Formats: sequence, structure tokens, C-alpha cells
Amino acid sequence: MLSIVIPVYNERATLGRALVEAAAALPGVPKEIVVVDDGSKDGTREWLGRAAPDGSRRGGAFGLDAEGELTATPGEEVTLRVILHEKNRGKGGALRTGFGAFTGEIIVIQDADLEYDPADWTTMYDLIVRRGVADAVFGCRFAGLPHRALYYHHYLGNKLISGLFNLLYNQQLVDIEVCTKMFRAEVLRSLRLTSDDFGIEVELCARVARAKRWRIYESPVSYYGRTYAEGKKIRWTDGIKALWYLLRFRFDRLRPVASPPAAGTMTR
Repeated sequence: MLSIVIPVYNERATLGRALVEAAAALPGVPKEIVVVDDGSKDGTREWLGRAAPDGSRRGGAFGLDAEGELTATPGEEVTLRVILHEKNRGKGGALRTGFGAFTGEIIVIQDADLEYDPADWTTMYDLIVRRGVADAVFGCRFAGLPHRALYYHHYLGNKLISGLFNLLYNQQLVDIEVCTKMFRAEVLRSLRLTSDDFGIEVELCARVARAKRWRIYESPVSYYGRTYAEGKKIRWTDGIKALWYLLRFRFDRLRPVASPPAAGTMTR
């Protein structure tokens, strides 16, 4: 089974479509979608309460009705599970809660803002499951698939962070800040993750690289980036923090297995 972990904070406008697209990806593969709402205040929590009144919902496929409410066809191919944080903890905090709740053999991270396309999971899944050559596959926004032309300073910052990461961790990764990352379950369960903010992107790559036993691949992904006016959340300060995290996670003491993070409040 494929577990899809979606951290959510104030994404009422796009979450429904993200769930529908995630459920439709990789046809024939059973899926669970673990949505962790990180204290949203824009109606996202209320929408999730209607989408999964008992905290979970199953269906053969998901859709949206004319009012934007979630619908499900008969079947059990896809399970939606909802977890609520009582207060905002950050993307890393939401992901760590999701990582403590998944039950699948393969896990993929998906944002709720539709900047990334679940259709790109096909190649990643093939590398891990069908070809069996990878334990972790990281997306790459700069490898030939469509990507929106946005902020050049963001691009330079990403190149700097990825370049320093490769120097410190002896890797050849192009885009460590990418959201779309897929893992075998045993990889995630072996990691001690601590980040609550966007530093989780650096930490995931760092912990996997430092273990020196997991086969890491990159795979092209599309990127439909948003402007700040459209809801983009990452700030220049997160880039500065990322530089610090590169050093911190390179030289801190490794503890291979984490205790499960506090899981927030399960819905209803």
C-alpha cells in the first residue's frame, strides 16, 4: 500500500483537488491519504470535518461536487485519514505526525497547494517497487519537466543549499528542498527527525544520506509554483535557517530510530 502524507495549513482553496489527484495517481495501487491539518484557520478544518466526519473515509475514487465537497465512489481502494493539530507546529511538525501514523509499505510526501503533480509519482514508484533499485527517491524540479519561472533569488538559494549539502554529505543531489519525496517504510522508521519547520526538507535528506545504507535516486517532477500573493509560505529566513541545518544535521549525534512524535488530536 502507498501512504500519502499531506501536511495542511490554510489550504482550503486547493486541498480538495489535491486529494482527488492524489487518490487518482498510480491506478490499481491501494492507498491511504494521511492529512495532518496544522491548525488551519481558513475553513480547512471544517471542510475536513465534512469530508471525513468520523476521522476517516473510504472509496474507490474521490471527487468534488458542485459545492466543492468531497465525494467518494463505492470501494475501498483509497482511505482518507485526518489528524488535527490543536495549534500550528510547522510543516516539519505536521510531517512528523503523519510519519507516526502511516501504515503503508511506501510513503510519499505531497503538499496540499497543487504546486506538485501526483502524476509524477509513477517513475518514483517504479524505481522503488517495480525495478527495486531505490530505497528513497527525491523529486527534482530542474530536470526537464514543466516548472513555473518564478523568483531567481529562490533558485540561487536552492542551488547554494543543494551544493553545500552535496559537499558536506558527499552526494550528487540537485534539489534537496523539493517537496516530493518517496521512501520505503523502513527508511522513514529508521530516522530520528526533529524539525518542526521547513528544515524538515534538509533533515530528511541529511538523515538518509548519513545512514550510508539507503539507495537514493532523483526523478524529475513538474512544479507549478505559487507567488506570495497566491499563498506561498516559505520566506527568505527559511533559506538562512537551511544553511544552519546543513551543519547541524551533518555533525549532530545520530540516533537511528525515533520515538513516535506527539500525534496531535485525532478527529472525531
